[in-house]
Amino acid sequence: MSEVKKALEAEHTDEAIRARIAGEETVHEVYLKDFIYGAIDGAVTTFAVVAASGGAGLSAGIVVVLGVANLVADGFSMGVSNYLGSKAERQVVERTRKSEAHHIQHIPDGEKAEIREIFRRKGFDGADLERAVEIITSDAERWIDTMIQDEHGLQLDATSPLRAGAVTFGAFVLVGVIPLIMFIADLIPGVEIGAPFLWSAVLTAMAFALVGVGKARVVHEAWWRGGLETLGVGGSAAVIAYVFGVLMKGLVGS
Repeated sequence: MSEVKKALEAEHTDEAIRARIAGEETVHEVYLKDFIYGAIDGAVTTFAVVAASGGAGLSAGIVVVLGVANLVADGFSMGVSNYLGSKAERQVVERTRKSEAHHIQHIPDGEKAEIREIFRRKGFDGADLERAVEIITSDAERWIDTMIQDEHGLQLDATSPLRAGAVTFGAFVLVGVIPLIMFIADLIPGVEIGAPFLWSAVLTAMAFALVGVGKARVVHEAWWRGGLETLGVGGSAAVIAYVFGVLMKGLVGS
């Protein structure tokens, strides 16, 4: 038996199937997406600050000040934005849940007709269709969940908005500090870093690639494609920022 087949069989045991369908595995994937989201933006925006500052010929101290300010302000903004966005999604689901419960209570026949149409479109017919409708509508929670997912296209997401925002902020700071490491080290008395901008570029490129590999795992694409894509996007942002820094150098010096 091949290793691939063994892995597939392990994913399709009764216990694994129940956990997956219940969403216990999906929750971890959602937080991983939040991490990748924050990490990519943290690396891109902080190195953009470093690149622009380097292009403008600013000192290491100024680079660190601008970089740390970006880490705190932009990272907090992203974390809060993700929190509010996740919270809004949950509020939409809860509002829809209340609306469907109201409809079921007052116009149950109409709601049953909607369930019948949903399962008819899934390929059910005749006695099988009526049996499916009977089973779904025999439990109010299951009935409402079905309407939320199949009629409104919403996800029954069990993730915490607060945790999602915290993960995004943490990832932003954790990965976003990488472009600043060599500049911070250069400010330590007795430590002299030759070409800190070059070292920053190398470390940031590695961070871009690693984050891209992580993103590839989430979206199930080839690891090298994910790494190159994120490296290309991040590198493009850095080049643009560096060019503008060079163009604005005269203004800074005036």
